[in-house]
Amino acid sequence: MADEKTPPVDSAPAEDAPAPQADTQSADAAAKAAPKAEAGAEPKAAPKAAPKKEKPPALEDKPFTEFIEQHFIPTLESALKDKGIDDIQLTLDQRPLEVFGVSDGEQYWHVKGQWQKGDRQFNIAFTKDNISSPKLFYYADRGSQPSTIEQFMGDERKITLDLLVLFTLRRLNGQKWLARN
Repeated sequence: MADEKTPPVDSAPAEDAPAPQADTQSADAAAKAAPKAEAGAEPKAAPKAAPKKEKPPALEDKPFTEFIEQHFIPTLESALKDKGIDDIQLTLDQRPLEVFGVSDGEQYWHVKGQWQKGDRQFNIAFTKDNISSPKLFYYADRGSQPSTIEQFMGDERKITLDLLVLFTLRRLNGQKWLARN
């Protein structure tokens, strides 16, 4: 605890008070330890930090239809063509679920993929116009009507373009539509 003669920490020493010896000695030691600058050279200023550039918004932050039409569909189409499906047709539209026995009358955004002249098709239905919303997957083979709805990407916290494409390819491969196991 400070006594009455001890000045507060934030006050400056009086003009007639001698400088403390410990500070003078440590300043002299620091001056000796520092490398000597060349005569006439100015001390180097610390480099200024470059102003931070604003990051462009992530693809996934774009409006739903723009993201699906401009990024997801072209990327998925390219990935499916790499797997050997050349006649793929991918579309985005809003319609009710086309599953046997389901008639809730709600309109959902669908990414629909068809190939082999429509014999094989799959749908990814988004329950809201947001890529993070719950998604449903259903498919049909040989022109039949889909009869099973599955949850799609339900455990994923963050949805990215790469994950959407990866999960779609995995689901189609699970059907053995991309490669024979």
